[in-house]
Amino acid sequence: MSSTCDLEQMAEIELQREEEEEEEEDQRRKRSVPDRPSLPPSVLSPDSSHPYYDVARHGIIQVSGDDNYGRKLIIFSSCCLPPSHQLNHRRLLEYLKFTLDQYVEMDYILVYFHFGLRSSNKPSLRWLREAYGEFDRKYKKNLKTLYVVHPTNFIRIVWNIFKPLISHKFGKKLTYVNYLAELREHLNYEQLIIPPDVLRHDEKLRAAQKDGPPPTVKTPPPRPPLPTQQFGVSLQYLREKNRSELIPPVMSQTVAYLKEKGVRTEGIFRRSARVQLIKDVQKLYNLGKPVNFDLYNDVHVPAVILKTFLRELPEPLLTFRVYSQVHDILNVETSLRVTRCKQIVESLPEHNFVVLKFLLSFLHQVSLESIVNKMSASNLACVFGVNLVWPRQGSISLSALTPINIFTEILIEHFPSVFGSRCPPAQVTP
Repeated sequence: MSSTCDLEQMAEIELQREEEEEEEEDQRRKRSVPDRPSLPPSVLSPDSSHPYYDVARHGIIQVSGDDNYGRKLIIFSSCCLPPSHQLNHRRLLEYLKFTLDQYVEMDYILVYFHFGLRSSNKPSLRWLREAYGEFDRKYKKNLKTLYVVHPTNFIRIVWNIFKPLISHKFGKKLTYVNYLAELREHLNYEQLIIPPDVLRHDEKLRAAQKDGPPPTVKTPPPRPPLPTQQFGVSLQYLREKNRSELIPPVMSQTVAYLKEKGVRTEGIFRRSARVQLIKDVQKLYNLGKPVNFDLYNDVHVPAVILKTFLRELPEPLLTFRVYSQVHDILNVETSLRVTRCKQIVESLPEHNFVVLKFLLSFLHQVSLESIVNKMSASNLACVFGVNLVWPRQGSISLSALTPINIFTEILIEHFPSVFGSRCPPAQVTP
């Protein structure tokens, strides 16, 4: 059995070999690849007042919305690491903890893009040990999966080095992903912030599979929705197919159940539920069959179903039109923000306003029980913000999360003021 010292030496050699092969391949293909990935300015340029601006500006760590089951996605991209002499790795560790601290109380997913790690920019193995040691149970218990994308022999050797330190339970959370297409099975792929260098590398890997052009990513052809479809269809479609009911059945049923049995549950909306269970419930709804949440004996099932329903709307409940207005809320004086939020909400189409008011009335009630359920308006905003508004194209950038969360927090905390004036004749309250 190899000693730790031998394994570390093997890892160094393997990384250098991989670099040489990559350089030879680039020369052979005569492809011009920039030294640094070019990500959108909104991704790479956080506000200079950011407490970790010196690290954050590189775009190494990104929060990229939620996965298919409402779990926050956090991305680490090795190709964004600058040369080691240009980055304080202690600060990098602090920034990673600073980012995770905002989400570790709820279930979350880590996606690690390995491509782009070089001898010149890699943190030391000592740093990795220190990092693992500092991430105590608080960080590990709600991590559901660690996806390692484009793993190499270097990764496998490093994993063997750390195996004695890693619990069996944590080890089961590791999933190797050889091609980006495989992520589509698990995550909302369109939300992922993927550096261009990683996309190019994936194309090369797929082209090399059979020494031919990259295989076409298999995506199922669009199918017309079922007459009973509840997920992934518009509010208008739902109203037409559900006897003109303003509140979609999924929302009215989950809110009614949660109002009766979940409002005082600690961490409600923070926890996920078994993935297969959520798929089964969605299938029942889409087939027009009754759903009895009592059978699941888990109040987090309807909570996840509610978030999933909102996330799968073709257009967000707040509509694409107001995304830029929400994003600009930070430019509004603090004392005027409630009024501005009210103006934005009142500009919504009537159906969207009625459904939003129904939902926010319930979330306001949940926040009033925060002493028991630990879900303040701020905590609820972190969970629901990204499920209420997103851009028409691309994913929500890290810089956009703050204004979205602030906007949503105001809607919840100041519900009576924001929604009190506009009272449509057909409005429904939970």
